[in-house]
Amino acid sequence: MNETTAPAWPRSDLDDILARTETGLADDLLPVEIFNDSAVFQAEVERIFGRSWVFVAHESEIPNPGDFVQRRIGLDPVIVTRDGEGGINVLSNYCRHRGTQVCQTDQGNSRFFKCNYHGWTYANTGELVGTPFLRRAYGEPLDGKEWGLLRAPRVDSRHGFVFASLSADVEPLGDYLGGAGWMLDALVGLHPDGMRVAGPPDRYQVKANWKTAAENFAGDIYHVPNLHGSMQEIGIAGGLDAGGEFGRPYEFGNGHAFMGIAWTTAVHPGFEFWGYPPEIKDHFDLSGLDEMQVHVVTHDGPIVGTIFPNLSFYRGIAMDGSGLSSVITSFRQWQPVGPGELEVWSWQFVWTFQDEQSALQDAVIGQMQFGSAGVAEQDDTVAWEGAPRAAASPWARRERMMFHFQQGNKSEVDQSPDLTWKGPGIRRLTGFGEHNQLHFYRHWLRVMQARDHSAEGDR
Repeated sequence: MNETTAPAWPRSDLDDILARTETGLADDLLPVEIFNDSAVFQAEVERIFGRSWVFVAHESEIPNPGDFVQRRIGLDPVIVTRDGEGGINVLSNYCRHRGTQVCQTDQGNSRFFKCNYHGWTYANTGELVGTPFLRRAYGEPLDGKEWGLLRAPRVDSRHGFVFASLSADVEPLGDYLGGAGWMLDALVGLHPDGMRVAGPPDRYQVKANWKTAAENFAGDIYHVPNLHGSMQEIGIAGGLDAGGEFGRPYEFGNGHAFMGIAWTTAVHPGFEFWGYPPEIKDHFDLSGLDEMQVHVVTHDGPIVGTIFPNLSFYRGIAMDGSGLSSVITSFRQWQPVGPGELEVWSWQFVWTFQDEQSALQDAVIGQMQFGSAGVAEQDDTVAWEGAPRAAASPWARRERMMFHFQQGNKSEVDQSPDLTWKGPGIRRLTGFGEHNQLHFYRHWLRVMQARDHSAEGDR
């Protein structure tokens, strides 16, 4: 019998679910219903995606005036454009006349966006610049700024990564990222030209909750030898059980978390820079990094990480089975679709200085690992479908089932913060424990419980 995802549980009392989450997290537990509940999902869209900094594009996707890509912030479709002055705009993709989407293509180059319903036309800055039959229909021009496309009130970038917020009342991007920005600088700032996308993102839908994917990439080492063991069996991965002993988790505040590996200890002393070959690492310039960033990229480079709420990355050696291997860099975004459904967006990144053949090899091997048919992706996405199924189970809901996040609470392994760490945030010296995941969910709960949501009509 084919198993399908049960329908989402009927709307329930949000305050009760959040109170139960707060009680559970005090004991490192999580109630299952947060992974498939319509009230929780609606609040996430409004309180998290509507009020946080969210990644929308990389500048290498829109290098020229007129370039645009179509993206999403939560459930809102947006157009990310580069205007004639070089500025980056994040615009609502809803016509101000009757709401038809004015951009119907994923990417391209255009100075204008014309609604196919009544023909209202907007500049790529969002300003309304044309209304058909102006004199007979309106008598005088409409105010182009007042009736322009809605614009994200906050837009900023870090190393080419463009973030936007739909709320003007957010802290500056640098403050929001904090230590995660410091780590992002180390990841992509190894060369002054940085990194670029190798192509448009892969996109596919999964019957899973966006939080499960985000917390997995925040630093779940525990699943690797079990869930991805088949990759080692067929010779496209190795050393999958090393993460527990050699993991180096980082917590950076605001729900951001990364998982490093002590590469020069786990593999060999010369295994620096994630194992990049000499023809790549000889190009690296560390002059822009501080002392601790240099230590991290040479010895303890993160293999995964999540910038709250929904931007994650993977960097590590991947093999194609024929003897070719590459250090791949994949940034991924977990787009919420519904209480128990997400859309995965996956970009392969390459160094801007790489030649075409080298970049193509890295991108292709990256796709084999983390594309829509990637071997690691298939393992992950199937497993992630379990949480919303459990959350939709009448039995699990009736029993007020909790998920277990208590790994390591009674372990003899020292999971305390590393007192020698001089960088931002907290670092630990073991991959065992679920501190990064709990850090993610505790921040999620703080944002969900914040009482400054007057625009939603909260009680």
